[in-house]
Amino acid sequence: MRARTTLAAGALGALTAAVLLTGCGDAGSSGTDAPEQGASGAGCAPVGGDQLVVLTDDKKLQNTDNVIPAINAKAATPQLVAALDKVSAKLDTPKLIQLNRAVDVDRKTPQVAAQEFASANGVTDGIEKGPGGQITVGAGNFSESQTIAELYKIALTAAGYQVKVQTIGNRELYEPALEKGQIQVVPEYAATMAEFLNTKANGKDAQPVSSPELDKTVAALKTEGDKAGLAFGQPSQAQDQNAFAVTKAFADKYDVSTLSELAAKCSGQATVLAGPPECPQRPKCQAGLVEVYDFKAGSFSSLDAGGPQTKNALKTGSASVGLVFSSDAALAAS
Repeated sequence: MRARTTLAAGALGALTAAVLLTGCGDAGSSGTDAPEQGASGAGCAPVGGDQLVVLTDDKKLQNTDNVIPAINAKAATPQLVAALDKVSAKLDTPKLIQLNRAVDVDRKTPQVAAQEFASANGVTDGIEKGPGGQITVGAGNFSESQTIAELYKIALTAAGYQVKVQTIGNRELYEPALEKGQIQVVPEYAATMAEFLNTKANGKDAQPVSSPELDKTVAALKTEGDKAGLAFGQPSQAQDQNAFAVTKAFADKYDVSTLSELAAKCSGQATVLAGPPECPQRPKCQAGLVEVYDFKAGSFSSLDAGGPQTKNALKTGSASVGLVFSSDAALAAS
């Protein structure tokens, strides 16, 4: 699971050691409950299959959680930032999915996966040498963060720095270390980090500052970062955020590729939505699907947040659509 907070209203923004999605609920909870909003149409019964595909969020329900380098402001020399931006320029969501597959499915180490990616994509081409010195790249305690941290190490080493990667744990641990300069760089997620800094400075009930528009989210992130002594590089096109997936067989049968099409064609009794227990009440989960898309499932299956239970329910034909993470290795083409 990832460093996600977008199920919650606003920004609860923190990783935890046991569960990295804020408010996921207890692991192993299950059951199928009727949603609060009634569904009167026929709906779309689940269709099992091995391949999962994400439906396009065409009305921008989710905020922009693009991967972005976070940097201690005192360490943010032009050469260091430019080297990290080389990584951002090479990353998009399909490539991030493949990186995650390399580690999570193919069982390569983050170091090996990062080195193969860097070689194949010319990450170090044209990197300018910086002033050098010791740099510690922090990483969260999940494989995606560790792999991106290794990519940062490769780029920064090419820029002449002596670099080590240190897996620290959750955001409550590594963000203060970044502010203090105990680490100098960490891979982050734009909307999640913006809301983490926002609520840290302004309280848990602070008005959200992130947006479905990337430019607005990054502007808000930099504003919050300035207050904490943090700088940020360029955001990548790679996103790791809440998404809704169906099987390819389901998408083909019902001819749906967007959430608008799902709402128009599949609102109804036969449609089963799967997600974490709190999904029906969350503005980035079922409540948001109802509000933004007028999507009304016939029933809700209370499983996990983008985890094996939800993905298995989709693949075995127990759920029509389920909450996943947009960079999940399970979305890689076979």
